This record gives sequence, C-alpha cells and structure tokens, in this order.
Amino acid sequence: MTASNEIFAYNNPAQKTQRQGLRKNQTDAEKKIWNMVRAKQITGLKFYRQYSVSPYTLDFYCPKLRLAIEIDGGQHNEAIGREHDERRTKLLNDQGIEVIRFWDNEALTNPEGVFDEIVKKIKLQE
Repeated sequence: MTASNEIFAYNNPAQKTQRQGLRKNQTDAEKKIWNMVRAKQITGLKFYRQYSVSPYTLDFYCPKLRLAIEIDGGQHNEAIGREHDERRTKLLNDQGIEVIRFWDNEALTNPEGVFDEIVKKIKLQE
C-alpha cells in the first residue's frame, strides 16, 4: 500500500464515483436494511452506506463500533465469491472491523429478523 493509499484507507476520494453509483443503484434488500439503520435509528448510532475501507466498499458501516453490515446476493455463494468474501473479511478484521453478513433473501423476507440480529450484535459490542 502506498503512502497516499494509507492516508485514504477510509472513503478514498478515488472511489467516490463508485460509491455514489452503488448508492444510486442499491438493491431492494439494501434499501430495506438502509431504511432500518439510517438516521441513527438503532440506539443513536450513525451508519453510512457504501462506505469504502481500503480497496473495498462496505454496504453499511458504523465507525463508532467498527461494524460492517453486508447484504449478499447469490454470487457470494459461488466458490469465487466465498473466497473473495473470506479475503475481504480477513482484511477488515485485521483493521479491527467486524463484519456481519445477511443474504438478500433474508433482508427481503425477514427484515425484522435481520434487524434483531443487528441489534443483538450492537448490544454485544457496547
């Protein structure tokens, strides 16, 4: 990692256009979860959507807790997707960021259950 990349480990300006595109084209599952975590609705915690950390863009991120929430589609269940997610999670964990993952299907069919799991994780970290 170069010195300039180290300076922008979080929300690197070079990734801004990509983050904006992801926000504009979020999935239905991401929309559902964003409506639950936005505007400090969970115990007053601030979450950001499409927040970049190093080379990765996280679906949702709470800096105070160093907690990332990922909403995964079916491509994440293929071998190459699982390998990528493992590398990504390890890099994030090495930076002190915990990652919790939910399937798109879970977010769409059981949003209350996803919300409850997020709240449980937050209570364990507080």
